[in-house]
Amino acid sequence: MDRIDARKTEELQSLLRGTENIVTVSHTHPDGDAVGSSLGMAGWLRSLGKKAVTLFPDPVPETLAFMLDEEDRANCLIHSEFTASAEAALRQADLIFCLDFPSPSRTEGLAEVLRQAPAPKVLIDHHPGPEEDAFRLCFSETRISSASELVFWVLDALGAELPLKAATALMTGMTTDTNNFGNSTFPSTFEMASRLLERGVDREGILSAINQSYEERRLRAMGMLLDRGMVITPDGVAYMILDAATIRSYGLQDGDTEGFVNLPLAVRKVRMSLLLKQEEGHFRVSIRSKRGVSANRCAQRWFHGGGHEMAAGGKLFFPEDIPSPEGAAAYIEKVTHEEFL
Repeated sequence: MDRIDARKTEELQSLLRGTENIVTVSHTHPDGDAVGSSLGMAGWLRSLGKKAVTLFPDPVPETLAFMLDEEDRANCLIHSEFTASAEAALRQADLIFCLDFPSPSRTEGLAEVLRQAPAPKVLIDHHPGPEEDAFRLCFSETRISSASELVFWVLDALGAELPLKAATALMTGMTTDTNNFGNSTFPSTFEMASRLLERGVDREGILSAINQSYEERRLRAMGMLLDRGMVITPDGVAYMILDAATIRSYGLQDGDTEGFVNLPLAVRKVRMSLLLKQEEGHFRVSIRSKRGVSANRCAQRWFHGGGHEMAAGGKLFFPEDIPSPEGAAAYIEKVTHEEFL
């Protein structure tokens, strides 16, 4: 990773000076990196004596709830559950950190309030195509593992002393976004991890919380998908579709299917993997690919989305894109075949 721009660091120091009420905002359906970068930043801000609220558009998944302690919960607002309070916090903030998303549109129902909030907005993100005009200051870097890692290096450039709780949150966010160093890792990623281990972060405890604390329903659903739900096309595209009935029958919640989309990539002939989960009026689409195949391009062309080169996401709407949920399989096979022509 390139060195953090000293001029940006100085501007951030200036913005922090004299501010008391700070809000961190992340994207819809928060994942480990969204939660880790938010809690890491908020934990450091509170160590300075500032009031820091973490704002998420949607609830933190049960599978990531271990990341929040009592103090975090007391200072956390969920827009979908406490709409008025969340929007008031944004309007009254002195400074807003936007973490793990390149554009306010990724906060969906919160986007317009975020755009209109009068406080300066600081972006810290690792996705391509940042909407720079929406922010006062942008720390945007794609050749980095995660927003959590970028937060670490921004704070390091400020000379920050990280509380152990904040350091643990950043390590957790990076670990989830790299699939435990399985993808999107760079020399800076290992340097960050080494520094945080020296700080006293319990990596084994993090891995146990991430990988060994799921409910039984996750493994049952995983087995079903791999046995009966996975389709591999002649083009080397694997896809799995979780319709509403299946989600209900297994009692699946946000976070339960984390990592499922990666599983078919273990098959030699699979070049790209898609996981579709039905929601109201659309499927949420996760896409992963092997080197040389662009998940990002596929998401942009066919699923109203985008992301990283080998990890992206989007949505498939019905009846706008397909007549009904039952048309998802045919659509996937058609557009991915065109992708590889």
